[in-house]
Amino acid sequence: MNNLVIRPDQRVTELLLKWGGGDKAALDELIPLVYDELRKLAASYLRRKPGAQTLQATALVHEAYVRLADQSSISMENRAQFFGLAAKVMRDILVDHARKRLAAKRGGDQLRLSLTEAERFGHKPEVELVALDDALKVLASTNPQHSRVVELRFFGGLTNEETAQVMTLSHATTERYWSFARAWLRRELAA
Repeated sequence: MNNLVIRPDQRVTELLLKWGGGDKAALDELIPLVYDELRKLAASYLRRKPGAQTLQATALVHEAYVRLADQSSISMENRAQFFGLAAKVMRDILVDHARKRLAAKRGGDQLRLSLTEAERFGHKPEVELVALDDALKVLASTNPQHSRVVELRFFGGLTNEETAQVMTLSHATTERYWSFARAWLRRELAA
């Protein structure tokens, strides 16, 4: 997502506030305004994981739209927060898809990674994605902001600056959270 520039847009902000206020039609109006950026977000993740998914970027965005439309209470103030939510929804879709593929292949019981694989988030896409998601849930239970940084950077493809903007934190803080979370995940996934 390095090419994605999260810029302020008054109309997008207005629609986000309407959607957050319960106006479901606002999402229908919002999606065409941000569709290209959502597609770049999806393509960015899928490109980093060649062969990892049978989903195409367009299908991922469409599934994300369906899940976003099902959200009952949304509270966001700007475009950056919307892309943070979109990254989370796409993560959930990819993990669900990976779990289904694992269940079909092997029953889904092979979830351990080597340290080398954990460092790269490497070569067994479905297993790694599921293991990473499980580890992130554990991390979120004790350090939710650290987990969120990984979610935005790894699944959302955001840069550190974009992550700081979404989370309304300083650049230095998100960098510290990213470093801590990566080290923690290496240890957790290697166990």
